[in-house]
Amino acid sequence: MTVYAIIGGSGLTQLEGLDIRQSLAVDTPYGAPSAEVQIGEYAGKEVLFLARHGHPHRIPPHRVNYRANLWALKQAGAEAILAVNAVGGIHPSMVTGHFCVPHQLIDYTSGREHTCFADNLEQVTHIDFSYPYSEHLRQQLMAALAAEGVGYSGQGVYGCTQGPRLETAAEIARLERDGCDIVGMTGMPEAALARELELDYACLALVVNLAAGKSTAVIGMAGIEQALREGMETVTSTLARVLKR
Repeated sequence: MTVYAIIGGSGLTQLEGLDIRQSLAVDTPYGAPSAEVQIGEYAGKEVLFLARHGHPHRIPPHRVNYRANLWALKQAGAEAILAVNAVGGIHPSMVTGHFCVPHQLIDYTSGREHTCFADNLEQVTHIDFSYPYSEHLRQQLMAALAAEGVGYSGQGVYGCTQGPRLETAAEIARLERDGCDIVGMTGMPEAALARELELDYACLALVVNLAAGKSTAVIGMAGIEQALREGMETVTSTLARVLKR
């Protein structure tokens, strides 16, 4: 039976309903992860949970120790990762409250520690990253969203920017020309590190705002926080459906 881990993003710093049996402070070659790895029962299944930004939510996207996070989950026994991400909507269908299960991504970040294959290698190591997300995990997420009866897109290109600031309207226009449908700050190097560590990985993205230039309104944290609050119940019930399957 596959051991699932959930990485919670903004709005999901703790997994409501997780019956925690153990909290592990995992020592990794890359330092401390964002938080302890919580191990417990959720939806009748054993699951691991890690808050990407810490608990409380305090670590900005460009400071997350992605290598330590993924290493810690692997060491704790995870075999598959369900990553929850809050994103901005670029494509017209990606309105606030919409869900996306992306099938591709483009990395616009810089300066992040992005690989475990950097030092003390016996040989140079490359990974095939043509298709960054696990297709069978994507299918599970889509089936769960369909059962929830919510609006979702089963495909999308995730553009990952550096943060922590939001993008300019010109930057979003560039991302749109590049083919991006949604924009976030935490999709990379997380997905690539999961591939390096041979962990299946898929993303459940919740659109919490229209990206810069896609609305005349000012992008405010109050609106983003409201969208997170309203979407988290569906996020957690969707994750529960995946685990039950």
